[in-house]
Amino acid sequence: MKPLKGIRVLDLSRVLAGPWCTQLLADLGAEVIKIERPGQGDDTRHWGPPWHGVGDDRVAAYFLAANRGKRSAAIDFSKPEGADLVRRLAAKSDVVVENFKVGALKKFGLDGETLRALNPRLIYASITGFGQDGPYMDRAGYDYIVQGMSGLMSVTGQPDGAPGGEPMRVGVAVVDLFTGMYTASAILAALVRRGVTGKGAHIDSALFDVSLAILANQASNALVSGQDPGRQGNTHPNIVPYQPFACADQPLIIAVGNDRQFAKLAVVLGHPDWASDERFATNAARVANRALLVPLIEERLRQRRAAEWFADLDAAGIPAGPINSIHRALSDPQAVHRQMVQDMQRFRLVGSPLRADGEHWNSGSPPPRLGQHTAEIIAELGATPID
Repeated sequence: MKPLKGIRVLDLSRVLAGPWCTQLLADLGAEVIKIERPGQGDDTRHWGPPWHGVGDDRVAAYFLAANRGKRSAAIDFSKPEGADLVRRLAAKSDVVVENFKVGALKKFGLDGETLRALNPRLIYASITGFGQDGPYMDRAGYDYIVQGMSGLMSVTGQPDGAPGGEPMRVGVAVVDLFTGMYTASAILAALVRRGVTGKGAHIDSALFDVSLAILANQASNALVSGQDPGRQGNTHPNIVPYQPFACADQPLIIAVGNDRQFAKLAVVLGHPDWASDERFATNAARVANRALLVPLIEERLRQRRAAEWFADLDAAGIPAGPINSIHRALSDPQAVHRQMVQDMQRFRLVGSPLRADGEHWNSGSPPPRLGQHTAEIIAELGATPID
């Protein structure tokens, strides 16, 4: 029995942050009803190539990544009869998730105030670029823009003066993904509180807030030092050695997290004296002498192949690993053992990473076709189908 069995989520969101949130809730056992625009659906259904299927069944791979475990109802809530159906669904739901502009759903009677008046136990989660208040509340928010505005891009990429040195976005939409995860966490907390108080909540999630939060140590570095951290490429601002190193054939990432691990690394590299050298003995000293130590390490590593070094490092308990392509990562023996790639009827997709008591918390049902469940959802309401 999954923990959210019996919880109904009405998903009015589209693209990534909202759907990522509701997909996680589906993995945890919630019933998720995705409301989509008839004939069009979620924008990401059309964000290809690559595509899966042909003809009427063609759907972009992007959509598949964030919509497993849901039922799709094609309902046009810009029309009064469609909005009424959605309100009736909300009255029977535990959670509503939406990511429209602030106030955009009020004209349809689907805003938080209206729906919570109908259902005081409802948890209504709004995801926007900048939140429900503040000078930017009316702005549209996109992951890429927020990565730039929040400072995330300023610490991502090669430093100025290096080849390709410019601010870079992260290779996946991490702000959207983290916002979805933070929102899901807030929903779970609100469900727990509702169990005590009987009251719902209006959750206000903002991509900008989340992007500031996930700056983590970099934001803390800035606040403590008074200086803006710079871009360092693949090195770490606070730890050395913690980066890829060139070997005889290909790079190998070595991530030394403490002085004990560095002492072991020094032995593997044939220089146990480094562990007692005052220039390298502590992490603070290694950070200060990064420019001296890194070339010494790389000089040794270039003498053998990456796989040979990895075997020795792994045996010594020193964290290390290759830089894989996505296909190679998905077919890695560990990924195969953990069943991270799931066959879901006609789709092959990455599944949920959640596990508890030996059970893989994964919805197991594939992303729906547009409007696949419209008739059955309307029938469950006892309503008349819309032409």
